[in-house]
Amino acid sequence: MKTILETLDGGTLWLEKKGITDARRNMQLLICHQLNCSKIQLYTKFDEPLTEEALAPLREKLKLRGEGTPLQHLLGTVEFYRREFKTDSRALIPRPETEELVEIVLEEISDKFTSDPESNAPTALKILDMGCGSGVIGLSLAAELGIRAEVTCIDTSDDALALAKENADLLEIKNVTFTSGNLFSNSSESYDVIVANLPYVPEDDRQNLAPELAHDPDLALFGGKDGLDILKVFIHYSQNHRNNPSICALEIGINQSTKVAQMLADAGYNNINTRIDLSGIARFPIAHFSL
Repeated sequence: MKTILETLDGGTLWLEKKGITDARRNMQLLICHQLNCSKIQLYTKFDEPLTEEALAPLREKLKLRGEGTPLQHLLGTVEFYRREFKTDSRALIPRPETEELVEIVLEEISDKFTSDPESNAPTALKILDMGCGSGVIGLSLAAELGIRAEVTCIDTSDDALALAKENADLLEIKNVTFTSGNLFSNSSESYDVIVANLPYVPEDDRQNLAPELAHDPDLALFGGKDGLDILKVFIHYSQNHRNNPSICALEIGINQSTKVAQMLADAGYNNINTRIDLSGIARFPIAHFSL
């Protein structure tokens, strides 16, 4: 019978041969998930034998991971902005850069609305998370801001909305509502903050994507030939759903910042600044509207 350490070492080597990045961390998390323990607790168990009852499902998950099934789907959860969210094939797996978007939005809210005594923003900020997917952006903002915010999450996918609602229940976040609709089709509200991580992958890039992205819904990934089809429509109609003043914050793809900034300007936004992500990519257009 193999010990936990032997299983960890053997699984790590196998994942490395399969080309899995950060193979040891992947194997650690798979074992922790199987044994329902933390990584710290795992270190204290290295010499303990791993029973066949535990090994059988672990082997199956290891096989799937080697075939490219995302680790997050195998674990069923993902950590995002200090909280654990449920994740599965119903919505896009949250990426680390999207946490940067949440941080930027919180900074912008603080600068624009809380430090300006002349601001005519309502007591509770009305925030829209358009194309919410699993809800990580909207729910993170709702949790961080508490009673200072009323968050609306909109998605065209009922499956994604169901997952977002499950996350709201798991995290006991109450200041959020959910609406099914294609962009603004079912919304008559106006908002102080509009944030969106909409599909922006160009269709021409489909063949070059990492294999794991095949497990994300196409609906959450592809935005037409140049990746901007959905963003173009969204930015245009956002004009009818923004308060004065308001902020629009987006996540976009590589080499899209110039075109997106022009779209925002054409829609009447001002003070447009595209923020750089931790990899040095112009990733987050932040636009303001005020008269």
